[in-house]
Order: sequence, then structure tokens, then C-alpha cells
Amino acid sequence: MADDARETLLEEKEENNCPGCKIDRVKQEQRGIPYIHLSFIWLVSLCTALPISSLFPYLYFMIEDFHVAKKEEHIGFYAGFVASSFMIGRALTSILWGKLADRYGRKPIILMGTFSVIIFNTLFGLSTSFWFAISVRFLLGCVNCLLGVIRAYASEVVSEEYHALSLSVVSTSRGIGLIVGPAIGGYLAQPAEKYPNLFSQDSVFGRFPYFLPSLVISLYATGALIACWWLPLQETLHTRCRTAHGRLNPNEPEYSPNELNDGGSTSRGLDHQKIQSKPSLLRNRPLMAIIIVYCVFSLQEIAYSEIFSLWAVSDISYGGLSFSSQDVGEVLAISGLGLLLFQLLVYPLMEKTLGLLVVIRLSAVMLIPLLSCYPSIASLSGLTLRLVIICASILKNALSISLVTGLFILLNKAVPQSQRGAANGISMTAMSSFKSFGPAGGGVL
Repeated sequence: MADDARETLLEEKEENNCPGCKIDRVKQEQRGIPYIHLSFIWLVSLCTALPISSLFPYLYFMIEDFHVAKKEEHIGFYAGFVASSFMIGRALTSILWGKLADRYGRKPIILMGTFSVIIFNTLFGLSTSFWFAISVRFLLGCVNCLLGVIRAYASEVVSEEYHALSLSVVSTSRGIGLIVGPAIGGYLAQPAEKYPNLFSQDSVFGRFPYFLPSLVISLYATGALIACWWLPLQETLHTRCRTAHGRLNPNEPEYSPNELNDGGSTSRGLDHQKIQSKPSLLRNRPLMAIIIVYCVFSLQEIAYSEIFSLWAVSDISYGGLSFSSQDVGEVLAISGLGLLLFQLLVYPLMEKTLGLLVVIRLSAVMLIPLLSCYPSIASLSGLTLRLVIICASILKNALSISLVTGLFILLNKAVPQSQRGAANGISMTAMSSFKSFGPAGGGVL
């Protein structure tokens, strides 16, 4: 009896000092929508998305200024390699960062990834040669480990009731970043030419015409880093309790394979878990199926992001729209606002009414005819062209975000917390590998 009491007291002491247990108690006492946690998720997710997409509106002109392409038609070829270098770097290191997050916690990895954006994104804006630009983007991809870790964090920091909401915040802020990023690049690139009354050709922004958009994003990342460091960004990993030491099994997924196929969910307490060794993630069939679908969609998404900007700024004689980088920024900014309204007002109702898997399948099917219609849009002109391209962009982004949100939810439910960082790392590695082919392949085509 004395030994049992001593063990109980020891376990209570461990749980009081365990950050994972603390956040579990906070979730049990949680009433209403956890706005503070969601705000952190939004800040970090947006921080990782902005550097990816902000270069697309001005990448064409940046490659042209590097004088590396002998013909104008070859600019897209070189632009694809600059865009792909980020994804190649991320593909090489995502599993490592995921395992580190499972071992040392989510918070230090999130802080490190945010800091990397500040350094390498700023350096990219100061690029004066093709190879320097590729090298900096590659290093940014290697050290930027935010997306996979923040997805794991988002599924752990809120109660199960708000899992869909927290992961939709990840996908929404990421989607907004993929739209606002090009808007920032489109409006702020080459400021000495666009705003000569504010920026002279002799200023740093005249000598480095693509530094201003990178600087703005780096300043945002600095604010996000300060917020995450000084404000209570809570650790969610169990590190000092019996779950962490393996006395109870933390490795049982929240979804069984059958439940994943049925689109259902379940909640299990630690009291019902049994001791067992960690299962291999590569043998987790639901997880592998989700990752494959996510990879295929990611290839399409990144290829679209790069091809759309290059297509929009290309001359009409090449089948483009002859837009300026500012015109591209306007289209993407308006479609970003539409995406935000869709995610807040329409998506929750769709998910409740139709179910998660139905929404994913409908989104995937509807994207095919929508993207097939884009070449015919080039035959339009004037106000009609702008209205049609804005509506098509809004619909495309809404379908994409619906699909991605559903896949995020299924992925994090397919594995336990102790393997969630590694699982997201695997998905990021596979996705980044596919995305590295998207810009390069799209640029070549």
C-alpha cells in the first residue's frame, strides 16, 4: 500500500511538471473557442507560407536582371530551379526536424524555424546572382521546419472538439500566405521604378530592387518570433510523465484504419492504452495513403502557383495575359480575401453537412475541369478578363483549401502524439520532393 501511494504521488508530481500533461488539463477545462492558441497557429503558419510564394510575381524579372537566360523564352526554365531549391532543401531535412520535435518538443523547433525565415529570406532579397539566389533558397528550405511541426502542434494544443478548426487555421493561413505573399512581392518589388517619389535609384531599394518584399516578410517573422518567445506558446509534448517514459503506450493512433475509411473519429483516454512498441510509420497504411494523395495535390498546387504568375506576366503573343507584377498582386490579394471568407463562413457548414471525406473528394474532382478552363481565359480582355480570372482564382483556392484541411485532419488522426512530428516530417519530405519538381517542370513547360 505504501509503495502504491508513493508511486501515485510520484506520478502526480511528474504530471504536474510535464508540459504535455499541463496542456491536457487546460484542454479539459477549456470553454469556448481557444482564440489565443489559434492566433499562435495563424502567426507561425503564415510565417512559413509567405517566403514560399512572395517571389513568384517578380521572379521572372529577377532572373531577367541576373542576365543568366540567353533568350526570353528561357527565363521560366531558370525561374523554376530557383523556386524548386527551397523544396529540395526542405525535403532533405523534414524527417530530421520532425524527429527532433518528437524528442525535444514543438516549441524550440518552431522558434528555430521562425528565426531561419528572418535570416535567409532577408539574404534572398539581397541576391545579385543566380547561384546566390538558389543557395539561399536551398538553405532556407533546409532550416525552415515550421509547417510539419505546426500541424502537429495544432492537433495537440486544442481539445478534440476544435481539431478541425485548428487545422483549418493552418491550411487557411497557409493559403492566405500563398496569396498575400505574391501580393507583397507584386506591390513591393522594384519600388524605385514603381514609386520613384518614395524610393530613389541610389537607395538600397534601388540597388537591390527585390529587397523590400523580403524585408517586409522578415519583419513579420521577427514579430512572430517575439510573440512566440515572450507570450505563452505552450509546449504540448509529454516529456516528464509516465506517458513519456513508456509506462503507458502513447503510440496508439486516434483513428483506426477502418475509422479513417469511414470518416469517423474516436477519443481514447490513456487509461485504456496498452504497453507496446512503437509501430513503423511506413507500415501505417492510412498514413501512407494520405501522404500519397497530399503529394500529388502538392505537385499540382506549387506548379499552379508558379505557372499562374509566369503566365499572367507573359506577353499575349506567348499565350499570356500581359499583366504587370502589380496586376498579379491585385488578383491574388482579392482572391485571398475571398478565401478567408470561404474558410470562416462556408467551409465549416460544408464539413458538417457533407462530411470530411465527401468534401475532400468533391474538391479534388471539381479542380480538374476548373484548371482545364484556364487556357481559354487568355482569349478574353479588359474588365471581363479581370472578373473571370478573379472568380476562377477564388474558386480554385477554396477547393484547394478544403482538400488540404481535410488531409491535415486525417494525417494527424492517423498517428499518436509520440510519432506525430515524425509523421508530419515524412509527409513534408514527400510533399517537398514532389513540389521540387513542380516549379522546375512548370518552368520548363
